Amino acid sequence: MAVSQDLLEILRCPYCVSGETRKPGDDPGRLELVGDGTWLVCQESDCGRKYPIREDIPVMLIEEGDKWINTPAEGLPEPGPLVQ
Repeated sequence: MAVSQDLLEILRCPYCVSGETRKPGDDPGRLELVGDGTWLVCQESDCGRKYPIREDIPVMLIEEGDKWINTPAEGLPEPGPLVQ
């Protein structure tokens, strides 16, 4: 089961929509599904955070997105299980 289109339409990068780090505009932090549906990548040009989808659950923690900020989308690994 993949992340539903309805969920994708409302999910946003938590860094880009939060308090002091909120990006300008009406709808900041839009995400794109990549890696065979296993990653969500922020579309803000100066963000670069990537959030894994583990066992069909998007892990939308800023700290998780920070881990992958310098990894190109095509270099992202399989996210692995939700609980290790």
